[in-house]
Amino acid sequence: MAESPTANADAQPQAAPEQVTAQFSIEKIYVKDLSLENPGAPQSFQMSATPQVEIGLRTRAEAVAQDTYECVLTITVTARSGDKTVFLVEAAQAGVFVIRGVPANQLQPVLAVHCPAVLFPYARETVASATMHAGFPPVQLAPINFEALYQQQLAQAAAGAPATTN
Repeated sequence: MAESPTANADAQPQAAPEQVTAQFSIEKIYVKDLSLENPGAPQSFQMSATPQVEIGLRTRAEAVAQDTYECVLTITVTARSGDKTVFLVEAAQAGVFVIRGVPANQLQPVLAVHCPAVLFPYARETVASATMHAGFPPVQLAPINFEALYQQQLAQAAAGAPATTN
């Protein structure tokens, strides 16, 4: 029979250092605003030329309560043929997120990268559905690297910031 090691009866358990665990939860995801313009219909359905599609993206976040934030991802899709707008869709996909235990200096990346990444699939579906309901093929947005966009914004802000001397 194998012997089990015996514990030292005098040893006190070591207290683990108190560690704050970051918590991230999604409370609600919803369409905050949706706009669709189809100004050339029904003539635009007869066009033979493929319209040029432009895509714009904005994010914003704000505290709505302690540890609770609303993040809004706004995607604007404009299709033009020459100087005429074929259709325009603007979808503001929003979410309410509870974020606890994240140091203040790390909160902005969570709000600028992680929250929009959660919202993007919903915004993508909203845009595709809206264009389809307008009578056009659905616009399928390519995946977006929000981390790269955030790093790009930081680099632009640093380049645009006035130099300081000591």
